[in-house]
Amino acid sequence: MQLYILQIFPDIGINETFDSGAATARSMTESWDNQWLDLLQNNTSNNLYGALTNLGVFFAVGTLLFFMMQWLKDVIYSEYSRPITGLIWPFIVVLLLSNAGDGSILSNLTLGVRNLINTVNQQVVTTADAEQTYQQALNMSLAEEVAGSLLRPCQSLTGEQQTQCFAKASDQIDNLWREYRNLYGNRIWIQRLENQVISLKFGTGNLSDTTFNSLLGNTAQTSIKNFLISLQYAFQNLIEASMLLIAALGPLAVGASLLPVAGKPVYAWLTGFFSAGIAKISFNIIAAVTAAVIINGPAENPNANPDLMWFIIFLGILAPLLSLVVAGAGGFAVFSAINNTSTLVKGRI
Repeated sequence: MQLYILQIFPDIGINETFDSGAATARSMTESWDNQWLDLLQNNTSNNLYGALTNLGVFFAVGTLLFFMMQWLKDVIYSEYSRPITGLIWPFIVVLLLSNAGDGSILSNLTLGVRNLINTVNQQVVTTADAEQTYQQALNMSLAEEVAGSLLRPCQSLTGEQQTQCFAKASDQIDNLWREYRNLYGNRIWIQRLENQVISLKFGTGNLSDTTFNSLLGNTAQTSIKNFLISLQYAFQNLIEASMLLIAALGPLAVGASLLPVAGKPVYAWLTGFFSAGIAKISFNIIAAVTAAVIINGPAENPNANPDLMWFIIFLGILAPLLSLVVAGAGGFAVFSAINNTSTLVKGRI
């Protein structure tokens, strides 16, 4: 789930800001997809993944000595069933680390798992955010900041000058309401905010002091909101970067898996990869569900004037922390499941 931050500058129109923000979000998504392909599939003989694969082969050769020592010990002191099943690992390591130049089996499997996680994530987003509640909740909060940034200079004026200033700012903000209606339809929260601006424009005096101050806001509040939204956007990119880093380290984990230890490094690698995917999916579920509470609740009440700062704080700080906790618990469960499955398979062979 990607978003773009709506920021208004004196020399940039609202329409241009929407178009630029949407283009930036699409560009970032495409850039990550291309980076995955460049790392895992394109010319893997000479790129970073190829170098790490060679290092993984070096690890595999080095750990093969320890593996053979343990294997010979099992042949001498144990039944033959255990050494025979143990011979499967070297073949698996050689198979996964074989690099043909257009991607190894390991890189293709890694890319396939990443695509599976993204498909599940997209299905979650499509289902939980069917009415774009996430974008609506964000833009409902940011709309007040946009309107306030245009109306705030009028506070220092008086009389006819202030009236003209409010009228000019209102005409500029009309483009914002038009863009919102094009995106979300004629929603009640859009009409409510528009009516508040119209009240200022024509001086009808229907706004309470609380509503008036909330609409105008202040520069510090706007900066804090932009920072928190940027923070949660950075968290989404951090998750993507973490998954890419874990994917790149896959050959090292596979190469070190010949060590005669109970917990294979490849199990920890798989756990880390799935944990990052769980964090990504968890964050989007939390964000979509929380946004739906706002859009289906106070946003539908024309007389409500909710303070959405808590929602921005939740997205920027609390939701990432909660998703990491869920990912940690989920990763522990995945690691336990893989270990138990491995033990069960060894017992059956």
